[in-house]
Amino acid sequence: MSVIPCARNERLRAQIEAFAETLKTEAHKLGDHGLDEREFYDSPIFRGAIERVRGQFSATMRGKREFVRHVLNHMEDAGFIAGWDESEDAARNDYVVRLSSGRTAVIDLKGCLDGNNTNIFERPSDADEFVIWSLCTNSGADPRRNAWSGIHTRLSAEMVSRGQRVDGVVIWDMICGTVARRCPKLAAADAGDRSSEFGSFRTPPPCIYLFPSAPPTRDRPIAVAQALDDVELLAAFNACFKGREDELNHVAFELTQTGDMIERATTVVRAGDVARASGPTAIRRV
Repeated sequence: MSVIPCARNERLRAQIEAFAETLKTEAHKLGDHGLDEREFYDSPIFRGAIERVRGQFSATMRGKREFVRHVLNHMEDAGFIAGWDESEDAARNDYVVRLSSGRTAVIDLKGCLDGNNTNIFERPSDADEFVIWSLCTNSGADPRRNAWSGIHTRLSAEMVSRGQRVDGVVIWDMICGTVARRCPKLAAADAGDRSSEFGSFRTPPPCIYLFPSAPPTRDRPIAVAQALDDVELLAAFNACFKGREDELNHVAFELTQTGDMIERATTVVRAGDVARASGPTAIRRV
């Protein structure tokens, strides 16, 4: 098993790398810049164009936010949540969800979980639930590496160091279930039609990670995952988008101390089996 069911499409990755190499050696033949090959690569045109395109892809959240709006509208229309709004404190959090019970959940959007942005979060004092939602639209990214980097390397270190409670993580976006990131949930023999359609999107069930109700401490070194019913927003995601109990990921943390060094271990369990576990790891906030 792995920390997340899907895997990087290695054929697609190879095609991306091959095209990148071709682009580096053949770019001078494109456009009407009027330069010969040597002049072109000595000029800032190629690097500047690459940086411009890269910035346009990475800087915008418009496509991701459109996906999120359709998801939350679909959940509200189907009665799984009472409503939602964009957060007034957009610098810290992204969405406030009014749950059917009257409780309030706050969603913090992240990218692929392998970058420093994952470390930057703050649970609002008035949030009954706080969930991090990863939308990784990089088709060439490795979802298994990113999920583990986010959950173990980054989030657990921040939770322990700052005493921050995170109720769970959702890993799910518009790339899921496409040729760029095939979803095993749809390929299973007993899957049936488990896709959900909303707006222009068609997606498989989300990957849901249930975290402990409090981070581990020296006095309480073992922190086990909450039950799905205890995190109403994640239960709504699971029910609305055709999730199954045996696909839920239960995340536990354990602190140990050797001399002055505090270490934590992370275990992810799915369907009763350990999907991935770490040994004791020193807390380094990266």
